[in-house]
Amino acid sequence: MIVTPLIKGFGMGASLIMAIGAQNAFVLKQGLKRHHLFLTAITCFICDSILIILGVSGLGMIISDSPTLESVLRWSGALFLVAYAIRSFMSVFKPHALIAELENPTHKNRLATFLALLAFTLLNPHTYIDTFLILGGIGAQHPVDEQLFFVIGALVASFVWFFGLTYGASALSHVFRNPRAWQILDTIMGFVMLSIAYTLVM
Repeated sequence: MIVTPLIKGFGMGASLIMAIGAQNAFVLKQGLKRHHLFLTAITCFICDSILIILGVSGLGMIISDSPTLESVLRWSGALFLVAYAIRSFMSVFKPHALIAELENPTHKNRLATFLALLAFTLLNPHTYIDTFLILGGIGAQHPVDEQLFFVIGALVASFVWFFGLTYGASALSHVFRNPRAWQILDTIMGFVMLSIAYTLVM
């Protein structure tokens, strides 16, 4: 009885969280730059955990039942992603600055990193669709005594993914000592951000 909801929660959580998105792209870049690794992973995990718990408990209906709030989130998220896409495209022309950061990783701007992580997580309506509507809807279908284990399974998937992606990317940072690699990554990230922003407003 316990194993089934645990496995289902883990599987559903993993399948949703591993999709390519703005948050994962930012986490990947933070890992490659070796910037604030623990802060990045733990912030994403805590935000994800709160949203999953709220979703399964049924509070996610607040946003789904409020077109105005949903619209504000959608447009705010789109504007933020467009701004970040522009920043990524500008970085294409100065890849050597990122190489210097790899050689001497900075410990400044923790607040800026934290706020960016919150924006990538909380200003993206897809986040609420995944955690509130999909995970929350499926989790709520389980008997009350099984919902806790479904949530635990989803949280384990979130923890493994964010810490694995952050520290795994950090281990591959040597590949990005080539400026061309950063140019390619920033170009891809720019287009990813723009495409996600487009889906939010269309």
